[in-house]
Amino acid sequence: MVKIRLARRGRKKLAMFDVVVTDTRSPRDGKFIEKLGTYNPLTNPATIELSDEKAFEWLMKGAQPSDTVGRILSYRGVLLRKHLQIGVVKGAITQEQADAKLDAWKKEKEAKIQTKVERLSKDKQASVKARKEAETKVREARAEAIRKKQEAAASEAPAATEEASEATAPEAPASEA
Repeated sequence: MVKIRLARRGRKKLAMFDVVVTDTRSPRDGKFIEKLGTYNPLTNPATIELSDEKAFEWLMKGAQPSDTVGRILSYRGVLLRKHLQIGVVKGAITQEQADAKLDAWKKEKEAKIQTKVERLSKDKQASVKARKEAETKVREARAEAIRKKQEAAASEAPAATEEASEATAPEAPASEA
């Protein structure tokens, strides 16, 4: 039996996966029939580089996707394409109708992905701006504390010199007397 599944690569805690067609008896990272693409779950949104044509061909030949690969293929529209193609084979719809439905779905999906990317970039910019504002407030508070300390030290210094001059002033007249 042939499966479409993930083969792990990359170092510890930085995993990337190859989407491969393999015999079910071969080990996870072992021998495979064909590499269809790559999947990187660490990016947001996840990076999927996949040959949709090859994946579609293997699905039509009877290859079974694993759970994760099934979700990836669904995300990319390959399973929808297979579903529509089966409808064409059975005579339920024409090839033109199937292609139109698939194109409409892909445009809608791309729009969703683009809005997510834009939202993530706006959120990142907002967090950077908030962090800079917080740093500015902390810096201003520190500067204010230093300024108050310097003012207190400056006001104490003239008072200390006045006390010192008062302390020396009575001694001088006493020596004159």
